[in-house]
Amino acid sequence: MIGLNRIKPKHLELVIKIAETEQLQLAAQGVGISQPAASRILHDLEKEFATRLFDRHPAGMEPTAAGQIFIRHARGALTELSTMAEELEFMNSGQMGAVSVGAVTGPAVGHLMPAVHAVQTSSPDVRISVDVAPSSVLYRGLEEARYDFVLGRADPTRDTRGFHFHPGRKERVLLMVHAKHPLAHKRNVSLSELTDHTWVIQQAGSPIRLAVEEAFHTEGLAVPSKVLNSSSLLVAFSGIENGHTIAPQTEEVVRLFTSEKMGTNVTVLDTTAKIEVAPYFVIRDNRRELTRAAETLLTEVLARF
Repeated sequence: MIGLNRIKPKHLELVIKIAETEQLQLAAQGVGISQPAASRILHDLEKEFATRLFDRHPAGMEPTAAGQIFIRHARGALTELSTMAEELEFMNSGQMGAVSVGAVTGPAVGHLMPAVHAVQTSSPDVRISVDVAPSSVLYRGLEEARYDFVLGRADPTRDTRGFHFHPGRKERVLLMVHAKHPLAHKRNVSLSELTDHTWVIQQAGSPIRLAVEEAFHTEGLAVPSKVLNSSSLLVAFSGIENGHTIAPQTEEVVRLFTSEKMGTNVTVLDTTAKIEVAPYFVIRDNRRELTRAAETLLTEVLARF
């Protein structure tokens, strides 16, 4: 019997490796122990928690619902141990440490990057990692302790009771086009004038896509049919370049790419419809303490909200 107070990092690593490889033998090799030892550890863990952590199938091993909970907390615990060791090392060397953060595109451009630049100026020894991803990916990364905090949107399908949400901000969606687009210099363009044009829009179900479709539905119009589905800014700009494509983006992104410093031939349609996307929040896991570096960056981000 292992006993809760005798669970070691190696035991947590084993369970995670079983979930990744779906094979006990491969998992044992991955953490550097024998298969009999791995089998005994897994048996003792399941006995300790009085539940199966994996279903055994001919093709491999699959985490049960209890196993998924164990794996999520195991990843978090291992990350916390690693973070503790790293932060102590940084403290002993007189450095601030490291911070990892994720964000959806608009907030990354409008709030996160200015905060990053401020921290890099005042504390150049802070190591900062930034990922830009959909909110669903950010939540998973936060749960697995891969991010110190994230800037994302609420997910009604997810249990967020362990998360803290700082007050949110709404985003406007603007329609980017090339300066030579037929409607680029027209005032008060109606949505009905846009249905026959080509669009590059984020995948179905994404916040911007939902906001655009809602705007058309509100005016009793069919949504555009000539649509290329892509969340890539590179794809959007490639489409805009032909002079006839419309690309909806959040105001922060549009402001960046239409600024004089960027020197692009991109502009914004002057539409009668106002399109708003669901608000985003600064989100952190209440069960984890932030490092000094993470606290420093979080303070800068919130100062810009």
